[in-house]
Amino acid sequence: MSVHRVVALVLPPQSTFELACAAEVFGMVRPGLPSRYAFDVCAERPGAVPTLAGYDMAVSHGLATLETADTVVIPGWQNREQPAPPAVIDAVRRAHRRGARLVAICSGAFLLAQAGLLDHRRATTHWRMATELATRFPDIQVEPDALYIDLGDIATSAGTAAGIDLCLHLARTDHGAAHAAQIARHMVMPPHREGGQLQYAASPHADRPTESLAPVLDWATERLHEPLTVSDLATQANISPRTFARRFADQLGASPGRWLLQQRVMAARALLEETDLPVETIATRVGLSSAANLRRRFHAMVHATPAAYRRSFGRHAGGTQPSG
Repeated sequence: MSVHRVVALVLPPQSTFELACAAEVFGMVRPGLPSRYAFDVCAERPGAVPTLAGYDMAVSHGLATLETADTVVIPGWQNREQPAPPAVIDAVRRAHRRGARLVAICSGAFLLAQAGLLDHRRATTHWRMATELATRFPDIQVEPDALYIDLGDIATSAGTAAGIDLCLHLARTDHGAAHAAQIARHMVMPPHREGGQLQYAASPHADRPTESLAPVLDWATERLHEPLTVSDLATQANISPRTFARRFADQLGASPGRWLLQQRVMAARALLEETDLPVETIATRVGLSSAANLRRRFHAMVHATPAAYRRSFGRHAGGTQPSG
């Protein structure tokens, strides 16, 4: 399998955390985990690049490095109110034209917006900047609640930790759920965070404590094979179904039914990758009742059939991407 080349384009003053999100997922060599990516960093002008943390980072590569990147990551852009350097805009556009995947973390979406690459397309950014992005670039369909949006050729994420969510999602898309889960395990974090970013936005009632639903989520995850209902989850939480649904949406940004479906499809992905079980058996194990239902739900969420996904990411995979 060929190595996928990821290049982060840093822009002064560079946010260290957003850059670290990409470096941690794409640039680390971990024991027992095959290296599927080569990671590098470039800047408009090689040399010392100031950071928000008060120190300079030494960057030895210029914009020419983008010409051979398979994925270009823009890990934030602090000067989003100003016109981007023409050389940077030109390099990003050329990378996109030749087929490189562009990934903007947090405020990095503003650079892609200035380049005109998000016009008439869906995008997200940090919830504090979503209104600004929509106002300044009205041709963009801004989705303020999304943790990340992946359009295939372009992906954008919300702020800070959502950059990790997006990078893990891309690793999962490139190499399967099991590979991404191994990376997440090394990082001591969940491979997939639930809900949208507005659950983290400032609330006028932020001073009112709300009991976490995490124990109920753990309980449900262990029982995906059972025909769970919202009433079952509410009973486990010891609250009414209406209160549970409202609290669930507040904390996770999704409905209980949607969350359950996501967990079942994720469990199916893992079984398709790690076992040779028939699709009918997998459907029963993850609570989707039948092979036909699993195929329909799986295709709607993963955009591939279970058979195509297994051919690409299963134990006997040949390393190709699933169609769809």
